[in-house]
Amino acid sequence: MLMKALRAGLGQLIVLGDAVSRPRPQRRSAQGQAAVEKEAARLSLYQFHACPFCVKTRRALHRLNVPMTLHDAKDDPVQREHLLAGGGKIKVPCLHIQEEGQSRWLYDSNAIIAYLEQRFAGIV
Repeated sequence: MLMKALRAGLGQLIVLGDAVSRPRPQRRSAQGQAAVEKEAARLSLYQFHACPFCVKTRRALHRLNVPMTLHDAKDDPVQREHLLAGGGKIKVPCLHIQEEGQSRWLYDSNAIIAYLEQRFAGIV
């Protein structure tokens, strides 16, 4: 019980720290941002709100100015089941990528951030 309360408290501190120190979003031309939004429509992030690795991934999304659908895999049983059925495990963060009729599930915050950087950082 004590560990659960401690974990919840630390999670909220991490979320608060993110809120006060969030990086500036990347600026793009209107056409560049429209292209990013079109590409991002095929992506969604399964996450827990206070997970430090999810916060790290959301910070990268904010910095890269990539709007994305976020799914709460902790408190939403439908999304949790969708993550398990599609990705094969309940592990967050997980980026669901839908392109060319294919569906991929990318786990690990570092791998997700590298994918996002490669795909979106160069669009101006």
